[in-house]
Amino acid sequence: MGPRAMFDTVILLTGPAERIALPALLSKHNPRLTVLVVETLAELEVIDARILRRARLIGFLTSVIVPARILDQLGFGAYNFHPGPPNYPGRLPLHFAIYDGATGFGATAHVMAAAVDSGLIVGVELFDIPPNIGVLALEKLAFTASARLFWRLAQALATQRQPLDALPIRWCGRKSTRRMYQTMCDFPPDISKDEFERRMRAFGDGHLGVHPTTTLHGRRFRYIPAETEAPSLVPAEAEADPVG
Repeated sequence: MGPRAMFDTVILLTGPAERIALPALLSKHNPRLTVLVVETLAELEVIDARILRRARLIGFLTSVIVPARILDQLGFGAYNFHPGPPNYPGRLPLHFAIYDGATGFGATAHVMAAAVDSGLIVGVELFDIPPNIGVLALEKLAFTASARLFWRLAQALATQRQPLDALPIRWCGRKSTRRMYQTMCDFPPDISKDEFERRMRAFGDGHLGVHPTTTLHGRRFRYIPAETEAPSLVPAEAEADPVG
């Protein structure tokens, strides 16, 4: 972009729960800023190229992967708030942190790049993981850390034309994927008790419809936690398979 390009728009890519608070914070720092909120790639793709040239994109806890063809059109860059620390890149990081027995977690703000969780890091918010924490409780702590990080960077994101300063921190660790999550939910029939408990604690909540599954005597069974009674094993063929 030329030096006279006008920065007047932020495109916020996030879920419905953040549609009010985050735009309000950005507008507080820059009342003249136009904030467009989208939730899906389809909504992002219909934004006119002339708007993209005047805009900065911010993804907040979104699973949408923004393609390079859109990133290249943005006049003032794109940033993402990832619900995990730099050593837990990729999808569903908190589940893998619990499985690993991690003692620390957090949130990471970084430049969006064509490859997921690979861009320069511009902000980090870290915290200690309490002992024996579950997935839902860690998820809440990660959300709080992400919100704090957004609060810290909101003024620069809303007012600063130039890119945010990068930190001397690099991504590390294995980048988790949905396929890796599905693999961890596929329990071998000879799984040890310790490994069973470890996987159940991290992956037993049926996130995204993916439940722990095992095969016994040629039949596949899926663990379904009941709401009002003890969890049970049901034949996988009795319902649609979400991990195929």
